Amino acid sequence: MNLIAAQAGTLGGLDWGIVGVGVVLLFVISYVFGRQERDTNDFFLGGRRVPPVVACLSFVATEISALTIVGVPHTAFTENWRWLQFLVGLALARLLVAFLFIPAYYKYDCTSIYEFLRHRFGPATQYAGSVCFFVTRLLASGVRLYATCMAVGIIMGWPLAATITLFTLVSIVFIAFGGIKAVVWAGAYQAIFFVIAGAAVVAYLIGHIDGGLATATHTANEAGRLSTFNFKFDLKDASTFWVWLANGFLVGLASFGTDQEMVQRLLTVESRKSSQKTIISTIVTVVPVYWLYLAVGTLLFVFYSQNPSLSRPQELKEILPHFARTVLPAGLKGLVLGAIVMASIDSPLSSLSSSFVSDIYRPLISKGRSESHYLLVSRIAVGGFGLILAAIAVACAPVENILWFAFQILALTGGPMLGVFLLGLLTKRRANLANIFAMLVSTAVCVVLLVLIKRKLLNLGWNWLIVVGTTITFALGWLLGPLAGSPKTED
Repeated sequence: MNLIAAQAGTLGGLDWGIVGVGVVLLFVISYVFGRQERDTNDFFLGGRRVPPVVACLSFVATEISALTIVGVPHTAFTENWRWLQFLVGLALARLLVAFLFIPAYYKYDCTSIYEFLRHRFGPATQYAGSVCFFVTRLLASGVRLYATCMAVGIIMGWPLAATITLFTLVSIVFIAFGGIKAVVWAGAYQAIFFVIAGAAVVAYLIGHIDGGLATATHTANEAGRLSTFNFKFDLKDASTFWVWLANGFLVGLASFGTDQEMVQRLLTVESRKSSQKTIISTIVTVVPVYWLYLAVGTLLFVFYSQNPSLSRPQELKEILPHFARTVLPAGLKGLVLGAIVMASIDSPLSSLSSSFVSDIYRPLISKGRSESHYLLVSRIAVGGFGLILAAIAVACAPVENILWFAFQILALTGGPMLGVFLLGLLTKRRANLANIFAMLVSTAVCVVLLVLIKRKLLNLGWNWLIVVGTTITFALGWLLGPLAGSPKTED
């Protein structure tokens, strides 16, 4: 342990070099791919000229984010591997998105996926869907930004507010200049960086655990940290396979099919078939990354069990950045910091801006202006949303389990959004104003249920909330649609 103590401390020259080169490469990508943005089609869709393999890796990087890099090891450290049950549902959701959602978006040549809701139902539903996306993505991405800045602040020794300010400014400059092409190409680079950093930490931990991998596996298994599948059928138990399967399937549909930040990457490739192949290929590319960071958390548990004299963070959500700062040697410390930094710059600012301009500004505020005007507004919107995200990130400091908190946010608003999209995709029902009422009611019901669950007044797993929200929205939209004077649709 003397060797470990000697390695601990602040960043060295090698660490700074790794982080510096990584950030410089990101800005080179922004310059190379962002210097020829002629209109909003280029800025938001990359002219649909992005290679599928690049779109696939960018999708993976967006799905992973700093929330995964920091939150998944924390979950594996304190709980187990039952998170993998969730991935089964996510995989099934990708298949349905590929063959149900994506064809509709290409059919209507959508820049923002909420334009589909206009074609299918009417403008009121489009505006409601876009506003719902703003709320969901701002809150969830605020949590992601907090996770990033919390981790970077621990490793660097910086205060949280200063770290949030710095990363917000970097993200605004990066995305406002480069647009979606910069985001997508940078995402491919980031995905590779995540794997290298995770693999390096796993290798280091195995090498510094007495008895190596065999002992680590035995110790973790004895402590229940490798428990993966729980096939017990119990609606009250949020950790069963059936709950995670249903939750993962609907969360996957909501995230991959109705969230502009994720779908935007799938729309940058040339054709519908390429887009479908892209999302299906993410099934096999993202699982190893999740597995890698679960392994990091489990190995950290064994490492600290064998070294009880080493300090732990006061809040275990900080376990990986704390380990990086106090234990990892030069080079590896910079690699972990670089991965977290990479994850932070791939922010939702491009998707928020595209939805605002396509769904709100262009049809409601300023019609018939030039493409150069809308491109300028898009870049201004990136700055405005960046400041909002920073404020939300500051407010997230009291959150204990940042991974579960982000999914609880999605459970509240993702269900209503998914219910409306499924109504449009699976039925010919006409509805418009009824959809808004249905979304508001289901959101209110889910909020009440979550409060009751948190106060232990309702014995139900919070994972079921997205199921409740989706069902209520779909049912009310179906029942009330004909009564609300819905306009004739283009479907």
